[in-house]
This record gives sequence, structure tokens and C-alpha cells, in this order.
Amino acid sequence: MKRLLALLSAVVTALAVAVLLPASASATACGTPWSAATSYTGGTAVSYDGHNWTAKWWTQNEPPSTGGTGVWADQGSCGGSTDPTPTPSSGTCDYPAWVAGHAYVAGDIVRYTNGGYYRATHDNPGYDPVISTWYWEPYSCGSTQPPNPGGFPVSQAQFDQMFPGRNSFYTYQGLIDALSAYPGFAGTGSDTVRRQEAAAFLANVSHETGGLVYVVEQNTANYPHYCDTSQPYGCPAGQAAYYGRGPIQLSWNFNYKAAGDALGIDLLNNPNLVQTDPAVAWKTGLWYWNTQNGPGTMTAHNAMVNGYGFGETIRSINGSLECNGNNPAQMQHRISLYQSFVQILGTDPGGNLSC
Repeated sequence: MKRLLALLSAVVTALAVAVLLPASASATACGTPWSAATSYTGGTAVSYDGHNWTAKWWTQNEPPSTGGTGVWADQGSCGGSTDPTPTPSSGTCDYPAWVAGHAYVAGDIVRYTNGGYYRATHDNPGYDPVISTWYWEPYSCGSTQPPNPGGFPVSQAQFDQMFPGRNSFYTYQGLIDALSAYPGFAGTGSDTVRRQEAAAFLANVSHETGGLVYVVEQNTANYPHYCDTSQPYGCPAGQAAYYGRGPIQLSWNFNYKAAGDALGIDLLNNPNLVQTDPAVAWKTGLWYWNTQNGPGTMTAHNAMVNGYGFGETIRSINGSLECNGNNPAQMQHRISLYQSFVQILGTDPGGNLSC
């Protein structure tokens, strides 16, 4: 009898312990859902298909695969949501569904077929949000997400370190104020890509301006040559008014017209704004970087965010004048600046540095 009572007591005790244990005690929480619109750097953790995963190296939209093959390491199953698409963080979401072929303007927010939200960074005729990182960026629905998600990857101290002898005209705040014109700049892709693009832009403008020393072109003999009288709008500010100004030395009347139209500033009639307003000066540099192929085959922005490398940014700015062995010393100076700047920003330069 005593033995039977002891057995019953043990069973009751085991049941009590079982009741006290939470059902989810052994479940690992799922991390941030994987997104096809994001490039991840090595060590980044995400969740997908009921598992947590860690990136082995820089990813390029490869989804985590069962068993941890490829660029993702399987960290085991997890509990909670297994939806691999980004979800709104807060607030009410009533944005319209994205429609292929529908024209969108910068700032438009849409709901994509994967359940995520995306904001247009540039006007576009309905490009797919998860394919075009130039025209779209992921958007956290209901938040007050800034135009450049995560902030500009260069601090005031790092900027000062890059340009210790800069002209006081080229202010850090002027650059920050200019970022709203092109929110995709240094705000697209992984942290590594963002830093690389910021370093690439600043390295090129450093080369163009002698370390942000020169605000205007130094060879005044060239000034009268930048008026293309064949343009229907002519040179209303004067024949010698369209000389090089700003961080990428904007020149020619047609470039002042195009940049001004894109930025909503009348630079054709007021070219001096590029040498008197720091934000305007930086905006013209970003206009060229983000929208002009120059003598190259792509914009400098696309070269950096799509993995073509720093060398293609040189080609987009100076083409055959420096590339293809025509001026290796000038090309190497740009490369050296870039390598120095990525080091300041704590990242690596990537490949394809020369042109």
C-alpha cells in the first residue's frame, strides 16, 4: 500500500511540474524577417521559413535555404511569425497597392505584393519595388522614417578628418541639407554599400576640388567657353557665367539648366547660387552623381549600389581622360582617396577600383 501511495505521489508531482513549465520555454524567438529588398552583410541575423539564419558574407537577395547552404547559416527553428516579408512597425497603413506601369513620383508610398511597403525615391513609370533599389526604398509603415533611412553614414568628425583643410564654404550641414534631394544616395543597400557610396562620392569630389578647397574653377580663361549658344534658352546670365562651380565643378549652360530643373532651382538665371549657397552646391554634386552617366555607361550611384565598383564612378566623371591607361596618376589619386575614406568609415573598398 505504501509503495502504491509513493507511486501516486510521484505521478502527481510530475504532473504539477509539467503544468508549471511554460509551453514555449524551449522555443527560440524569431528575429527580423528576411527581405528580398535588403542586402545583408556577414553576421546579420534574420528569420525565414520558421528558422533563424545568419549571413556568412554579403548577400545579394539570396533567400535563406533549408539546411544552411549558400550564403546563409541555419541557426535552428524559431517560434512566432514565419512571414519572410517586412511588416509595418506601427501606425495605420492605408497606402494603395503597387501597380506595374503606373507612374509614380518621388515620395509616393505603395503596398507591394509581398506585404511590404515601399517609398519612391525618384519618379518612375511603375518599376518593380523589389528590383529597382534606385527608384524605391523599403518603408516602415506608420513611422516618421527620414528620407535617408538610418542616417548619413559619415559623421561630422569623420567629414572633418577627410577634409582637414577644406574651404569653410563646404559645410557638413550643407551636405546634410542636400541629402533630401536624392534620398537614395548613401541610403541604398547594406551598411557596407552605403558607406562605400558615401566614401566614393567624397573621394571624387575631393579630387575635383583639391580637398574641398576650390569652390570655383581656377582657370578663368575657360569661363567664356561654357556658353552653348545653340541652346534655345541661350546664356541669360552672361556668356562667361557658367564656369565650374561646386564639389563636382558644374559647368556649361545646359548643365546648369538641367540641374536647376531637376532640383527646382533657377540655376540658368542664377548660376552664382552654386558658389554662395552650400546646400545648393552639394545638391548639384548629388544631381550629377545620381542622375548623369557622363562619359560612362551608368551613373556613379548605380555603379556603387549595383556592385560595379569605384572604377566605374571614375569613368562616369572623367571617362577616357583618366581611364583605359590615359592618365593613371590621376586615376590612382582618386583610388587612394577612396581607400583612405572607406578606412575612416570602417569598411572595405570592395573590388573593381580602377577603370
